[in-house]
Amino acid sequence: MPQPQGFVHTRRADGSVVITHRGRAAATLRGARAAKFLAEVGAGDPQLVMARWTGAYRFGNERAARDHPRNRSGRTRGR
Repeated sequence: MPQPQGFVHTRRADGSVVITHRGRAAATLRGARAAKFLAEVGAGDPQLVMARWTGAYRFGNERAARDHPRNRSGRTRGR
């Protein structure tokens, strides 16, 4: 799985944190959540942490889920 990239976080004067992904706002964290996020970013890989906090990452099962009978609409997709 490729590493996430394109995330930037900005700390505001009021203590909130805005996470952007490729120039678009992905999440705004305030209060205790912002403090926890900043501690986590300082301790680990910032791109991976921001991807996890925003939910903008892949789980690796998209291809298998496409073939599940519940997700089939009677037409073949990409085959």
